Amino acid sequence: MYAVAGRVKDEDIALVRDRTSIADVISETVTLRSAGGGNLKGLCPFHDEKTPSFNVSPARNVYFCFGCGQGGDAIKFLMDAEHLSFVESVERLAGKAGIQLRYDTDGSAPSGPRPQVGQRQRLIAAHASAVEFYRDQLGSPGARKAREFLAERGFGRDTAEKYGCGFAPDSWDALSKHLRLRGFTADELITAGLAKTARSGSLIDRFRRRLLWPIRDLSGDVIGFGARKLFDDDDGPKYLNTPETPLYKKSHVLYGIDHAKREIAKRGRAVIVEGYTDVMACHEAGELTAVATCGTAFGVDHIGVLRRLLMDSDSFTGEIIYTFDGDAAGQKAALRAFEEDQRFVGRTFIAVSPDNMDPCELRLARGDLAVRDMIAGREPLVDFALRHTISRFDLDTVEGRVEAMRRAAPLVAKIKDREKRPEYARKLAGDLGMDLEPVQRAVNNALRGEAAEPRAPRPQAVADSPQRLVEREALKLALQEPVLAGPMFDALGPENYADPVLAALREAVAHAGGAASAAGGVVWIEKVRDACADLAGQGLVSELAVEPLRVDGVADPRYVQVTLARLQAGALTTRIRDLKSKVQRLNPVTHKDQYLALAGELFSLEQQARALREQAAGGM
Repeated sequence: MYAVAGRVKDEDIALVRDRTSIADVISETVTLRSAGGGNLKGLCPFHDEKTPSFNVSPARNVYFCFGCGQGGDAIKFLMDAEHLSFVESVERLAGKAGIQLRYDTDGSAPSGPRPQVGQRQRLIAAHASAVEFYRDQLGSPGARKAREFLAERGFGRDTAEKYGCGFAPDSWDALSKHLRLRGFTADELITAGLAKTARSGSLIDRFRRRLLWPIRDLSGDVIGFGARKLFDDDDGPKYLNTPETPLYKKSHVLYGIDHAKREIAKRGRAVIVEGYTDVMACHEAGELTAVATCGTAFGVDHIGVLRRLLMDSDSFTGEIIYTFDGDAAGQKAALRAFEEDQRFVGRTFIAVSPDNMDPCELRLARGDLAVRDMIAGREPLVDFALRHTISRFDLDTVEGRVEAMRRAAPLVAKIKDREKRPEYARKLAGDLGMDLEPVQRAVNNALRGEAAEPRAPRPQAVADSPQRLVEREALKLALQEPVLAGPMFDALGPENYADPVLAALREAVAHAGGAASAAGGVVWIEKVRDACADLAGQGLVSELAVEPLRVDGVADPRYVQVTLARLQAGALTTRIRDLKSKVQRLNPVTHKDQYLALAGELFSLEQQARALREQAAGGM
């Protein structure tokens, strides 16, 4: 169990685990697809990868990543994915399952409702109250400018309510006073980024006289706000966002992701736009995959969020479509996006609207269909990058053509699909009006330069010996099917395991009470992990708990018998080999008694091994 589990009653924690679907929890963050045998797989949220190694076992309510070794149950997933404490994770899941938690106090006082929930839940609750407050303010007389701003961009009252738009009133502390009356402390409001301390020391609102958009995480909780300037005498920036808080990390946040996530996973594509109204316009026009960054450039962490939703892997490639204005700033942003292009396995495109209009302006001027047509008319990002790179040079001069070639060749070298590079080199030569040979040479030089840069070594798969595979299979049965494996598994001790880590894990099963005493599930798996003294063995528990059994269909008693017979036969074979070596080193004349004793033992072991091999006949 986790160290702080005693704060919530154990039976309530068990109830939360029992009523929580780990697949539903993880699907909020990671797109999962069938991995066979009832298991699911996706791209790991804890490390960068291009081939899915993150496995989820809904039957046992556990997950494990074969790439980085992270594993556990739904509670552990929320702890690691959202940086929650154990109690906060339990409270989050309990809230979704409609479970009223009970808390232990000091062991002597009677238990009752906990006086204060975890920090994250308090901050989430403060934001939820702030959304209601700001939304109500949008209908006030002072918010006329905010309503006009939305109306001028084609968004009426219903649309504003759909996206939770609100207004921060012309007051220094209206929200702070409102939330303090709701029971939130000054420290909580400051930590949440909803308020700040004035020079006088009093508490004042962070947002004032601005149109607001609530920013939500993948699960739909509001974690911050984006605020747009409305009045000329407001000397602040055009857009003001929530500062970095325990909830709000701008490098990870994408506006609209809560609305778009299911459509992104379903359609295998994501549209990246630049502003809140652009997201609204795209969604209202029927392009439900649109998202936008919040106060920062589209970066590495944003890519990670989308790749996991897109299932952007070697076996399945999604589409990422950037929409940028056609002006200089938009072109610069597009070229910067191409620099990060290699982080996606999928295909990247750019969609530029006519007359340099953003999606919101385009929808207003030409309707929903024009927005959809703009996205449908996307072009590969590499084409856009090449065209705009060479457009900066005078191609009527030798110097201009050569310099354009030097700048464009590295872009061709960066194309992920190596089979396309020769064609793009040929296209570049045609665009420059040059022979293919110098262009191809420049691309090859760029490739060699890239290859010369130090790269992290790729992990090499370690081939398991047949005996080690059998040892792993036996332990998988004990963890995944303890009721089935039961006494048959418990009868074979650690001496049957040649791998020291697996032997330590076998001892842990015994220390946890044995497979025959277990009912299975997350509690049993955690009990074995906690009983394991070997650190490597602790990490292996989660892996073996989700790794599919090597059997077609459902495991049955016959499969358990075959597996354990092979386990025992393998251990006997090792002992027989060692014994034969010892017998061969003995002189049967000078060590007659010892020789005969060992020979008799060898004969007995070979008979046992033969019988076990017959039991194991049929193959795994």
